Amino acid sequence: MKRTAIAKPLAITVATALALGIAPKAKADGIGCSNATLKGTFAFTSTGFITAPPSIAGPVAEVGTQTFDGKGNTTATATLSSNGTIFQLTITGTYTVKPDCTGTFELHVTFPPATGIGTILVPVFFVIDGIGTEFQGIETSPGDVITRIGRRILLLP
Repeated sequence: MKRTAIAKPLAITVATALALGIAPKAKADGIGCSNATLKGTFAFTSTGFITAPPSIAGPVAEVGTQTFDGKGNTTATATLSSNGTIFQLTITGTYTVKPDCTGTFELHVTFPPATGIGTILVPVFFVIDGIGTEFQGIETSPGDVITRIGRRILLLP
């Protein structure tokens, strides 16, 4: 008799716990992300090191604004310090967001003509957080150890 008295409430408790544990996951899975999740203008910083080739190896830091159109296109302007040399950059590119809120940027970074560097391709893996108001990324080019954080610029009325 004691077994039945304990088993029934225990079964109800386990069933309730499972239902409550599954419900938030089901809701989160249903939300998903897309290119439209990343939209607006973001202030960003990038910091890290270039390890190769040796001719450009050293610390880097970058600050700028990046705008996403919600359809997979992005533009940006930034100021870059590479080993203490300052560059003004223009950036265009594309991005793809997966339902799990991860994605990639393919950025075409253009240096001023006087530098002779031209345009370089910078691939970035990122994760969207803060309900689409922030992203965190890492450049994936060999020789780059550079992370990037962006936060949507919210203008007050």
